[in-house]
Amino acid sequence: MFQRTQPNANDPLMRISEFERDHAAPSGAGDAEAGATRLSALNPSLLQDLMRFEQRHRPGEGLDLLEVLAAALRHHRALLLHLQLSQRVIALTVLPASRQLHSPLTPPQWLALRLPDLRVLRVEPARASAPGSAAPALQALAPLLWDMALRGARADLLPEIAGIATYRVGPGSDLHKLNLGGTLAAAVARLRVQTTPLHEIASWPGFERDRAMRLLNALYLQSALIVSRSHPAAVSGL
Repeated sequence: MFQRTQPNANDPLMRISEFERDHAAPSGAGDAEAGATRLSALNPSLLQDLMRFEQRHRPGEGLDLLEVLAAALRHHRALLLHLQLSQRVIALTVLPASRQLHSPLTPPQWLALRLPDLRVLRVEPARASAPGSAAPALQALAPLLWDMALRGARADLLPEIAGIATYRVGPGSDLHKLNLGGTLAAAVARLRVQTTPLHEIASWPGFERDRAMRLLNALYLQSALIVSRSHPAAVSGL
């Protein structure tokens, strides 16, 4: 849809060498580290949520970006994420309360990135704008969450929706801004009217297990997914 627009020398992204130099100071008392991702002065419950992911990641690889985004939404916390892509660092501010984000990249530039290559370097509370400064331009959060779930590094179900379960799109869920089409639109339409286990979704036209799990993650991040553990079909959902 868009030409590839990887960051170039004239863009506002920080080089990884600059980021490492600026953050080389000793960690504060509120800092922790999980999977080589620095977690700086976070709310205690959010910190514990992110720390539980550490054992699932190899040393040095960083936390899963989708897990971090899901935690921000669950805890309703505005976060500033520093993401490494090759030799550049992207600052991404996530604002769950307003379902918006702030980023130096435009939506077409995000679409052009190799999302599986993004590594979470640092997570910290979002910074308030300085008094008198211009408010940053905001973008809708929903399209980024959708694209990250469908094209990012994670191919497994998020922990909150994994296990023995069936799935359905919640009544009134508004997904029109995502420009759904093709087999994705057909799957969402079916999930609006029927409660379905994972293995059945994976058998639908245009789907297999990996894509089915990515779709369920994407719907969960849109607050559009109903997860049932007691439905009669749940036992066959693995």
